[in-house]
Amino acid sequence: MSRLKGTSTVAEALRERVERVEEALHALLPHPSAFPEVIHESMRYSTLGGGKRLRAVLLMEAAALVSPLPAARRASPDEASVHITPELMRSVGAAPAAGAAVEMVHAFSLIHDDLPCMDDDDLRRGKPTNHKVYGEGIAVLAGDGLLARAFEVTARLPWAGTDHQTAALVTAELAMAVGSGGIVGGQVADIQSESRSFDDSSLDSHETLAYIHAHKTGALFVASLRIGGIIGGMTPDELAQLTSFGESIGLVFQIVDDILDVEGEASAMGKNVGGDEERGKLTYPALYGLDASKRRVAEEMERAGSALDVFGEKAAFLRALAEAMALRRS
Repeated sequence: MSRLKGTSTVAEALRERVERVEEALHALLPHPSAFPEVIHESMRYSTLGGGKRLRAVLLMEAAALVSPLPAARRASPDEASVHITPELMRSVGAAPAAGAAVEMVHAFSLIHDDLPCMDDDDLRRGKPTNHKVYGEGIAVLAGDGLLARAFEVTARLPWAGTDHQTAALVTAELAMAVGSGGIVGGQVADIQSESRSFDDSSLDSHETLAYIHAHKTGALFVASLRIGGIIGGMTPDELAQLTSFGESIGLVFQIVDDILDVEGEASAMGKNVGGDEERGKLTYPALYGLDASKRRVAEEMERAGSALDVFGEKAAFLRALAEAMALRRS
């Protein structure tokens, strides 16, 4: 395992950052005892049900490239209320709160992606998917609730110390990543590509696959990094380099995901494998083969590393995290 300055490993540093994300999520999600309880239980079930928290960690690390994150403070949500208060936002902090919002959006996308009308998956992160536990109706509404909660958090960022313009820019970045030019558009293209005939000579297949990966997966990685950079106060040139880094690691993450659906083990993945081929999905291994897919991962890793050169040693953790994403087995 790679080491950062001092004795901290990437795993140790990542664990510290993930703990802060978890604290922010516990504080900012509606309390499960608030009426109507079932929707809040469902929202928390999927959002707090494990996960790597990569997007939130990338966001906070991007912000820290410019200025260190303030120390965490104990956050105490009102158990009887679903509302976010100024005190709560101040205690969480701007970057961790924005990171929590990104993770809420990610959880929303996974809940809907698992539905019978989408991928119809039974397992997510090693446990039954949301609709298997709460039913399809509540699962749909839980995803809707998480999406709305995420934008409530970003709109309240001035309570956590940002100015109103920053909050507006962050909200716009997140909205663009979610909408028809982001996750939603990527999911539409993914649905339309299923069970279609495709081969190496089809330019349309190559373009479609690039679109799916850049929008369904990559858009939220890019938005997370840009949001962190905006909160930290990056220059336009720095944001451009961070965007390039996000585009590359977003593609790396999804290609590795495609590869693991072929080579991975369900016990490690926490979900069923082999579903992409079964559903006739357009993936990197299906279109290019496993060897070419792995070469593309290596190429994108080089691009990602070059994009971080402008930040020097301050980007050591981002480099190490990108390496871990490329080498992951789950």
